[in-house]
Amino acid sequence: MKNLFKPVDMTKDDPVRSILLFTVPMLIGNIAQQLYNTVDSIIVGRFVGDNALAAVGSAGPILNLMLVLFMGIATGASIMVAQYFGAVKRNELSRTIGACITLTLAASAFIMIVGPLITRPLLHLLNTPESILDWCYSYLFIIFMGISGGGLYNILSGVLRGLGDSVSALLYLLAATFLNIILDYVFVAKFSMGVAGVAWATILAQFLSAGLCLWKLTRMQEIFDLKAAYLILAKEYTSRLVRLGLPSGITQAIFSMSMIVVQSLTNSFGELFIAANVIVMRIDGFVMLPAFSFGSAMTTFAGQNIGARRMDRVVDGARRGTFVAMGISAVLTMIILMFGRHLMGIFTDTQELIDLSNRMMRILAVGYILMEVTQCLSGVMRGAGDTVSPMWISILTSVVLRIPLAYGLVALSKTPELPQGNCAMMYVSMLISWSIGALVTFIVYQKGAWKKKAIL
Repeated sequence: MKNLFKPVDMTKDDPVRSILLFTVPMLIGNIAQQLYNTVDSIIVGRFVGDNALAAVGSAGPILNLMLVLFMGIATGASIMVAQYFGAVKRNELSRTIGACITLTLAASAFIMIVGPLITRPLLHLLNTPESILDWCYSYLFIIFMGISGGGLYNILSGVLRGLGDSVSALLYLLAATFLNIILDYVFVAKFSMGVAGVAWATILAQFLSAGLCLWKLTRMQEIFDLKAAYLILAKEYTSRLVRLGLPSGITQAIFSMSMIVVQSLTNSFGELFIAANVIVMRIDGFVMLPAFSFGSAMTTFAGQNIGARRMDRVVDGARRGTFVAMGISAVLTMIILMFGRHLMGIFTDTQELIDLSNRMMRILAVGYILMEVTQCLSGVMRGAGDTVSPMWISILTSVVLRIPLAYGLVALSKTPELPQGNCAMMYVSMLISWSIGALVTFIVYQKGAWKKKAIL
């Protein structure tokens, strides 16, 4: 049991076995984290109504936009921690972790100030229906005030995973998820706090998980030092974190902006489609988890093995791990096609909403297999230190392709019976962009320029 909570050296043993042993706890953890948003949606949908469900979902693109700072720090941290751990460089590892904590606190302070100021103007810019606008604002304001809890958890759990410890992060997240579910029910169903209750439940649970991660790191002194002196930002490590994380931060920022642009089109179809989109995205979040989990595992696996000068293991693990991930997604795709309507029924009793959500979900189903290719191979490139190539690929798929396709296909589908166009074209555009993204990622990976990007 004690060994279960020790950092895992992924430079030994069979590559696929190492990846799977690392991925499974992280996958369970990602499922638990996805429950944060899903339980929020189920509780407000059941106890407040479909409009409240739409409000929580409409807040998503703005929240994601403000989280780009954490995305950048987390990416840089996971790469540097994995490579320094693989190379057994204690001082560099200690200074990297200290810089991550300080940068996260600074980013949290920035979001607490800027977030509430831009939220209402952005909601108006998105053509958010007046019936849900105040709920959206209330939800986002509370989340931004407590953003440091979620920010610290995401960064510190990333550090733990970079050290090869995906089990501790899982257990702390499960504890926070359990608290979140209880508080959701108490605040919304018992105290009738509505959308605000969901927000309060989320931030309180996130502070719990962040505190537990920090506690765990203080007990890992045999690997690195967590002292006040290391919290002072050193130029070398800060600049390296920024250099590695900036492309991912820019990617997430551009992706979030594109989602905001697309959200405006989504809102034009009215509250029913907004609510359907929320349901689809909640199910989508679960089905995407293997891709994101394997992608993160590939980043740690590649980082540690490159730090240990084992490029042969990186290539072998990337190939075999991607095939395993695609097989898992194929199974999930079949589940969606067979039981989609039952999944949608968890969120609402409105039959029209269930039917609409199920139709949209079936369009995306096959794309999840292709997303495994994109996430796994991008994870390998990031682990090697090449965060720029995945950035450009993401920009290509989410901006250059997705936005024009969404607006263009919707415009082409307008008829006298559908003056706003066919809402299904929103999901067709997403499937097309995913397919092209997988192809481009495979080509860039095969060219091999990422092999020359290691920071060590």
